Formats: sequence, C-alpha cells, structure tokens
Amino acid sequence: MSLLTSWLASPPPDAALELAADSVSAAVLGTRGAESVVEAFAFEPLPAGALTPSLSGQNIPNRAAVASAIQSVISRLGSRPRRMALVVPDVASRVSLVKFDQVPAARADLDQLIRWHLKKSAPFPIEEACVTYAPGAPGADGGREFVVALARRDAVREYEGVCEDAGLYAGIVDLSSFSVVNCFLSGGRVPTGDWLIVHMRSDYTSIVIMRGGDVIFFRSKPEEDGDSFADLVHQTTMYYQDRLSGQGFSRVLVGGTGRTGTDVEVARRGLEERLGTPVEPIDPTRLALLPDRLSDTPENVGRVAPLVGMLLRTRQEVQAA
Repeated sequence: MSLLTSWLASPPPDAALELAADSVSAAVLGTRGAESVVEAFAFEPLPAGALTPSLSGQNIPNRAAVASAIQSVISRLGSRPRRMALVVPDVASRVSLVKFDQVPAARADLDQLIRWHLKKSAPFPIEEACVTYAPGAPGADGGREFVVALARRDAVREYEGVCEDAGLYAGIVDLSSFSVVNCFLSGGRVPTGDWLIVHMRSDYTSIVIMRGGDVIFFRSKPEEDGDSFADLVHQTTMYYQDRLSGQGFSRVLVGGTGRTGTDVEVARRGLEERLGTPVEPIDPTRLALLPDRLSDTPENVGRVAPLVGMLLRTRQEVQAA
C-alpha cells in the first residue's frame, strides 16, 4: 500500500530514503539470483530539532541540516540514485479506517466521499490536505473499509522539497510503519489470521493490527503523550477484543529503534508478558539478504526494515503493472 503521494513509474526506484526525527537513512536493493539483497546502506544522525514530525506544525525547521545529511547518506551508497522512494514519519500524517456501506463505482465520487467524511474531523481545512487511501477489509454486508492517510499538503512538500535541495526527486512517498508492513505483504507469505506489528521510533510508537492482508487497526502515539507503552498495548488489546472480534494473534512482531538501544527489547518482553505469546523481531533478512556489517546490531536492522519494505513493494507493483 502507498498512502501518501505516489507517481510510481516503471522502472522501480533505485533507492529508498527515510527521513526520521533523529536520522536519515537510505538503502539500495538489488538481486542475487532469485534473492533480493541490500547492496548498500548508509545512515546519518540529525542534530536535535532539525526534523520535528507533526501533523499540524512545521516538520523541517532546519532544512539545511537535513539536506546536508541526505547528501552525506547518498554519497555513501556507491552510486547516485536516479529514482528514489521516500519514507516519512507516521506522525506527519493521520491514519483513519473509514467504512462505507456502499462504495461509489467512480473513483472521482469515492475521492469526494472520503474527503467529505474527513472534513468533519480534520485539524485543518480539507482543501489544504493531501488525502490518499487504499482498500481495506471487506464488510460482511457488501461494504468496504478504506485505510486513509491525511496530511497537510505543505508538510508533504517540506519532505519532498528538502530532497530536491539535496538534488533528489521523490517519486513515491509513504509512511514508515506501512513500509514495515509491506515487508510482509510483498513477501508472498502473508500471515494468516490476525497479526500485530509494533514499530518503535525515537519520537513515536505505532501499532498496526492486520487481518490477513488487511489493516484493521492503526494507532501512532507520539512520545510526548502521557500514555505509557503498557497503557498503549492495554488499550489496543481491549479495543481489538471488544470492537474487532479479536480471537488472538497468530504472530506478534516488534522492531524499530526506539529512543534508546534497549527500548525495543523491553517492549518485546512486555508484550510477551501481556499477551502470553512469543514475540518475534521484525526481521527483513527473511526477504532480503543484508551485509554482515548491517545485521550486527538490532538498531541497524530496525533502520533498514522500512527501506526494504518500500523497495520490495514498489518493485512488486511495477512488475504487476
């Protein structure tokens, strides 16, 4: 799924770039026989406050510092990408699940209906919004749920513009946690039943519940919110059981970077205790081989997972076109 601006054209992107609050990272995906392989990866920390993901405020206060980090990262990939996919923070967007009992046949009518639905709750004028969506779970009554992302158009332009400052063009833009989900959706082995992904970044934690290949729940909690991780998990599992007819998860996965080197492991142990089931790390190596130097720390694996998911998904979409 691609839930922000997308102008995907053939061939697929040469590289994926992620802009996060604390860092810039990029990867190039190639093939070795029938297997995908990460051919290059680079990471550059950002100074505090250079990038501040937000739904309503400025996202890149220090544009020069972010552009400089992008240039540094790209210079270490070995070759300059001509086509690039961009991964942005979840908290730069609001994700909603919107259900309609009847879905208009015409795409223009569906666009208008979704915008009308969001207009009532959007924190800014809907005319200033970038709204994109993907089909979600079908309803038993013939209706359809849609996974909808809402972001300020000028905020999306901030991310695209800083890439242009660094001499790059972002041909497709998507959210970090959806790119992680795409690691699994693009692998051809979508988990059966209900499965849970917890994706941690330095400034937010996102939880996604999947039912087969469909998103049925999404929540992203900024770190400055008062709720603890335990509270977030408790609220999510209660909602899952009470409102989503949840019968338990076939798989639970946790990954990312967190604020410190121990956050992800602490979260994994907490999830196992709360849910009473084994919790797996988010491991992109099942879908793409990583260089030894990349797989030596969980933080590196956490940084590369959204990039691999983005590149695998765009490659698959181009092949299917």
